[in-house]
Amino acid sequence: MPKPRLDEVDHQILQELIENCRTPFTDIAKKLLVSAGTVHIRVKKMEEMGVIKGSTLVLDYGKLNLTFIAYVGLYVDNSSSFPLIIEEVHKISEVTVAHLTTGKFAMFCKIRAQSTKHAKEIIFKLDEIKGVIRTETAISLEEVINDKQRLMKSIFKR
Repeated sequence: MPKPRLDEVDHQILQELIENCRTPFTDIAKKLLVSAGTVHIRVKKMEEMGVIKGSTLVLDYGKLNLTFIAYVGLYVDNSSSFPLIIEEVHKISEVTVAHLTTGKFAMFCKIRAQSTKHAKEIIFKLDEIKGVIRTETAISLEEVINDKQRLMKSIFKR
């Protein structure tokens, strides 16, 4: 599949939207010295190309009392268990991200909890899923990098 063709204006629009996806197109247009219609057309083009697949909200998990983050690796009995395990993991709302992986774990999950006690309850739910042999947990002490803009800048330089 060919790489989508994006020019510098597209890159700048993406950078503005990555920083704040709710920025009005008129504000982006003023900053980039183009018309709001240009921004609208470019964003629509990037959506049609599949470069933009919606937008996200950034939550302040501290204000929601969900500051405890842990990563839980799942060991499974065999790969035929994946559909059931995925379905059951999906039911646990505190699992915010899950990846099927190679290597040590078959699945790797990010959980958000209110406390160590709450995290323990979530981990026990994961442990109880049919097909999960055992879990291994790493507690996040602090998120030190979460920067999509650095990645975008490196892609645009290619």
